[in-house]
Amino acid sequence: MDAIINARIKEWSSAPYDKETIDEIKALIDAGNEKELADRFYRDLEFGTGGLRGILGAGTNRMNIYNIKKVTQGLANFILSHNGAEQGVVIGRDSRIQSDRFAEAAAGVMIANGIRVHYYDDIHPTPTVSFAIRHLKAICGIMITASHNPKEYNGYKVFWDDGAQVTPPYDDEIIAEVGKITSLSQVKSMEFCMALSSPVFRIIDQTVDPIYLSKVKELSIHPEIIPDAPVKICYSPLHGTGYKMVPLALTAYGFRDIVMVKEQSIPDGTFPTAPRPNPEELGAMQLGMEYAKKTNADVFIATDPDADRIGALIRKKNGEYLLLNGNQIATLLVYYIASELKNTGKMPKNPRMVSTIVTTDLIFAIAESFGVKTYSTLTGFKWIGLITRGFEKTGETFVFGCEESHGYNAAEFVRDKDAVNAACLFAEMTAFYSSKGLSVADVLDDIYKEFGYYRESQVSITMKGMDGAEKINALMDSLRSDAPKKVGQLDTLKVTDVQESTVKDLASGAVTPLDLPKSNVIWLTLSDRAKVVARPSGTEPKIKFYFTTYGKSSADPIEKVKSDTDAAHETLKKDFLSILGLQEG
Repeated sequence: MDAIINARIKEWSSAPYDKETIDEIKALIDAGNEKELADRFYRDLEFGTGGLRGILGAGTNRMNIYNIKKVTQGLANFILSHNGAEQGVVIGRDSRIQSDRFAEAAAGVMIANGIRVHYYDDIHPTPTVSFAIRHLKAICGIMITASHNPKEYNGYKVFWDDGAQVTPPYDDEIIAEVGKITSLSQVKSMEFCMALSSPVFRIIDQTVDPIYLSKVKELSIHPEIIPDAPVKICYSPLHGTGYKMVPLALTAYGFRDIVMVKEQSIPDGTFPTAPRPNPEELGAMQLGMEYAKKTNADVFIATDPDADRIGALIRKKNGEYLLLNGNQIATLLVYYIASELKNTGKMPKNPRMVSTIVTTDLIFAIAESFGVKTYSTLTGFKWIGLITRGFEKTGETFVFGCEESHGYNAAEFVRDKDAVNAACLFAEMTAFYSSKGLSVADVLDDIYKEFGYYRESQVSITMKGMDGAEKINALMDSLRSDAPKKVGQLDTLKVTDVQESTVKDLASGAVTPLDLPKSNVIWLTLSDRAKVVARPSGTEPKIKFYFTTYGKSSADPIEKVKSDTDAAHETLKKDFLSILGLQEG
């Protein structure tokens, strides 16, 4: 191991680090586990534009109270430079391992720096932190969560005064301040038990949640149909923060037949029944799906641990069930919201929808068909929040935001993904179509018949540690310098490099500028309206590939169009991954 790594190991092996930390490192040294030691200390855990996220443990490249304290000191310095001490910071946490310790550590640093803290004394969904920031007029918010990651992870998400995750120019400025904190000696801190008695510490009182819930209820488009709609909802919080708020919101909407997945209804950071508590993944949804089928539920909805994403299973008329992917949920919500706002005369002036470059193109076609102008931005709800913030000046009205990774929001009063309002609207949509004699699956097929069938999928390939990071960089460099001219039988028409802000037309060689923030993303526009997007994950050691194929025929039944398009889709995935020397799974 190099000298820098050894120096860091030595530093963390003595005071001021606690005995638990020192013993953890000593055990690795005694075991001769140089690979693990190198991975823990070869770099500082990166505080990026989305905050901090990593594996729990001792070390500079791990999530622990020492890295939390250093990051919080940098953030505190930035807040003080903006005269935000009196406005203060909202601090929330999810049900993950050590989330309580990390929230307390962050509060202790803020209080020691004279910054007011608005503190949730129980676990809360991420969207409630976004809401509370604006409701309490705080300058900033901190949410301790690793969202849908496995139990080994935790994270630290930062929001600014508009309730959205930090974006330019503040993100880079905060990162710069955090980078200046290189030693614990630079951190001002106090024990949480002492912070509790500080005049600038306050528990967020019991009036805030009811106000948030009342605003969620106001999003209802067809409240009149719910009392008479015999809709049974099966719900799982996947051991997370939705365990209280989602049932309360569904009840406020008027739903009465709600079945909780008992084994997953108690918050537990070890996620014993869902090791990967991500509603995108079949394993996380499996138990709830069995509950839904056993209880003959019309819909099963699951929320991830910090309740900002949903997964959904719907019952068809024939009694069979269909598990929806993130793009299908987005498609249905966009269609329901846009069509019924228009049909009821509730469509606001200058309605706008915002989504991402890897989300299905189908939602843009749907929204615009109902007179809703659309914007497309980078992956991540912080970019959706950045565009939404601008509506305050332009007079545009936000009606919906979504991304394919199961994140949705129909509320202006929250500037992040919100599984609470998404779950309520999905349930209301199910009730509304049921009142018309339709299943949600019927409506989805009708959408495909009208707009065409878009088949999308994502392949995530994990590459851990230093070697993995190098491999991911090499793959992106290869695509950037030598993108394939053909993928199987499909021609590459355009290569879009978001990092370089360029769009290259391969037929003419013309290069045009791209108006998006820079990001390490490359996408290939292929013939037959196919598409491939490649991007490294910002929160996990993965490279992600997004694939799209399209099919439409006025003569063929929708099932044949689906079958043909699905077959073309699998061929596209296989051909593209083969070019890179990779394979799915």
